[in-house]
Amino acid sequence: MATIELTKDNFDKTLTENDFVLIDFWASWCGPCRQFAPVFEKASEEHSDLVFAKVDTEDQQELAASFDIQSIPTLMVVRDKTVIYAQPGALPESSLQDLIKQARALDMDEVRKEIEKQQANGAAAEE
Repeated sequence: MATIELTKDNFDKTLTENDFVLIDFWASWCGPCRQFAPVFEKASEEHSDLVFAKVDTEDQQELAASFDIQSIPTLMVVRDKTVIYAQPGALPESSLQDLIKQARALDMDEVRKEIEKQQANGAAAEE
């Protein structure tokens, strides 16, 4: 599957309609972003069942700001509308493949339970 361009107009729809989305936040002037682009593109061809998307942080400043993107490239992995990974930095191919493998293996029911537990603990700490 080809990499798709995410904008504020198609972002929610893309995440709602797809269970597994990898998002590359990038900019054309960013050297590490340009180095990471072919690695991301190759992975998108090898994992055609997943959605690979790019957010141009120059064109989509509002979207980048909503995720508090401070450094690019930033890679984000979203499964079942839940962000399970978000880190700045260009990954080498082997690390990206490993990340995809780990993300595929996650039990999302367990992830949701852990998030609920953390939110409950956070709410209790604020009281």
